[in-house]
Amino acid sequence: MAHAHASAPASRYLRCEDRELHYTEWGDPGAPALVMWHGLARTGRDFDELARALAGDYRIICPDTIGRGLSQWSPDPVAEYRLDFYARLARALADGLSLPRLRWVGTSMGGATGMHAAATTLRGRISHLVVNDIGPELPQPAIDRILAYADNPPAFDTMTELEDWLRAAYKPYGWQSDEQWRRMAETSMRRLPDGRVTAHYDPAIVGQFSHHPRDYDRWDGYDSLRLPVLLLRGAESDLLLPAVAHAMTQRGPRATRIDFAGCGHAPALNVAPQIDAIRRFLATPDAPAQETP
Repeated sequence: MAHAHASAPASRYLRCEDRELHYTEWGDPGAPALVMWHGLARTGRDFDELARALAGDYRIICPDTIGRGLSQWSPDPVAEYRLDFYARLARALADGLSLPRLRWVGTSMGGATGMHAAATTLRGRISHLVVNDIGPELPQPAIDRILAYADNPPAFDTMTELEDWLRAAYKPYGWQSDEQWRRMAETSMRRLPDGRVTAHYDPAIVGQFSHHPRDYDRWDGYDSLRLPVLLLRGAESDLLLPAVAHAMTQRGPRATRIDFAGCGHAPALNVAPQIDAIRRFLATPDAPAQETP
């Protein structure tokens, strides 16, 4: 039964690795913990629909990664805009919120962060891992496509123009209502000194791909995982190729794979078939904690 306060998120801040992270929290503080981690140039508010749907069963934490949304921008972008540091932030967040065990849903970069943390900083503490449209290797053309819109986000005079740009850049997300597109624009904007509006992230985040070109090559870590993994894929995704998705079902934790028609990279996790698949997976019995190395 859903809690009365489950549908209204609380906005909170926590110092992690000496950096201030913002997160929204949903649900009952005494319920099992569920972390939802967003993609490269997005914010934790992308999970509003999913969090609202699951808030009756979990304590849900949706952070903004450093350099995004309301979290601090890094004073050392080359060292900190990378998966190793994101995994350290994830552990600091879990420690700071006293989460000895947690479930994880990660979209794109958030899925890569979850896989890496499950193999390193949070090994033995993540009980269920949902990886949304990313694998332990990435095709260069998809990286190039993402960098084309994320590398130098344009600025606009009006919110309507920003929303139109976001609708075009994130069209592969699949179906979103007008209300959801508007919320995406309003929760991921910042105003520049000249009054124009742009996307709410530090443009230096894309330096991850030039400074750490092999940062997403993570088969060794993936193969070491011993926990249930649900792999979600947009049927038209150009980032998670079918051969890589298939390999993920055969190697390491042998993920369970579901492809969703009508979207590419990445499913927005905001419609019933996607939400229900995640709900069923997260409700499966918790396996015993794996040994920490």
